[in-house]
Amino acid sequence: MDNHRRTKQPKTNSIVTSSSEEVSSLEWEVVNMSQEEEDLVSRMHKLVGDRWELIAGRIPGRTAGEIERFWVMKN
Repeated sequence: MDNHRRTKQPKTNSIVTSSSEEVSSLEWEVVNMSQEEEDLVSRMHKLVGDRWELIAGRIPGRTAGEIERFWVMKN
């Protein structure tokens, strides 16, 4: 019998970065939201922070990009 234990080597994740130009907020289209949506975004942001995908999942018809753009332009 082989008494040597094999240890698993942790997988290394390679991070691929792309060089993209930063877009000025002046080029962003204004996102209009109802008062209910604004309240929900504010409450969710207090709970989960900048997790835009999670917040957008709670607001039908909204994308994470729209939520983030609304938040950045509001604050």
